[in-house]
Amino acid sequence: MRVGVFVLAAQFPGQGHGEALHRAVRSAEAAEAAGLDSVWLAEHHFVPYGVCPSAVTLAALLLGRTQRMRVGTAVSVLPTVHPVALGEQAALLHLTSGGRFSLGVGRGGPWVDLEVFGAGLAAYEKHFPESLDLLLRWLRESRVGSEGERFAFREVPVVPRPGDLIDGYPLGGHPVGGHPVGGHPVGGCPIDRHPIAGHPAGGHGPGPAGPEVVVACTSPATVRLAAERGLPMLLGMHCGDEEKADMVALWRSHALASGHDMETVAAAGHVSAGLVQIADRRTAAEEALAKAMPGWLKQGLAAHVTVDGRQRAMRDPVRYTELLCRLHPVGPPSLAADRLAATAERTGITRFALLAEGSGDLAATEDNVRRLGAEVLPLLR
Repeated sequence: MRVGVFVLAAQFPGQGHGEALHRAVRSAEAAEAAGLDSVWLAEHHFVPYGVCPSAVTLAALLLGRTQRMRVGTAVSVLPTVHPVALGEQAALLHLTSGGRFSLGVGRGGPWVDLEVFGAGLAAYEKHFPESLDLLLRWLRESRVGSEGERFAFREVPVVPRPGDLIDGYPLGGHPVGGHPVGGHPVGGCPIDRHPIAGHPAGGHGPGPAGPEVVVACTSPATVRLAAERGLPMLLGMHCGDEEKADMVALWRSHALASGHDMETVAAAGHVSAGLVQIADRRTAAEEALAKAMPGWLKQGLAAHVTVDGRQRAMRDPVRYTELLCRLHPVGPPSLAADRLAATAERTGITRFALLAEGSGDLAATEDNVRRLGAEVLPLLR
């Protein structure tokens, strides 16, 4: 089981942007110190729900500040960027980090971002598959051209090539994380193989090699899209175990129907997003979240503006907080471990990205991450 943190850089009421981003960076550094497996970074534009507008930029900073952990985006919003530009950045981070970078991508929403960045509503409603396929080609081939509906350009060389990773070493000649072969830290080896995605970590052998690509899935259509391409899913924290199990089963069905073999399908490496708050008593953990999260959710969710004026329903902040507390590891270490183990058993998912900043407080967030590593991880072994 691999447990990491999910970082939103959430701006809670009364906080500034710098404070939210400082807490985001410290959360990741605390996760490395606590022996967690990974950190996953969210991306949002123009809203206090999360004040990180570029997950790949923050990933670059954190890859430089850490030695062992995998750092991923959850997600980079594909409709608002050019897939080649994102592919170049992903390849750069993959190569310079020694293979510690994971690229999570998603459709985002019908927000005003599409207007600001000139993408248009069609990029969200229609062209996501084209963007994803162009991105994958850039990460797997040596030369790429496009004749798509949205992207059309002459063939150009891929520079840098993601497959040119030097086995086990980032630039500078130091072993990844400073750990000898066989000496993996708590939380597992940071360089894992993902055969379903077709890119083992490192090496110069035949076949494509590059950063892991994960797709955020919120509907049967995106599940099928990911499955047909053999890409693992990132499933949201609003989903319970039953819904996630259904999505994994649907993904498996589509993957097998698309020609992926059973061994490859079994090694998919899906990621489950969730919430975590560790306290000696369950009521104390729930109270810490109930005091802070509804205010953040209310101002953060209400700030989203649709590009075309369409009406949308907003979740009730108090009820949503209560739902997340019921679904996820919120309470004493033993309860947290039991919930993670139960999710793994029910869904088959063994990778977790857990939001630890729900209290909105820096010191409390760092302590939450520390306890997750020191008191929960040992119970999952």
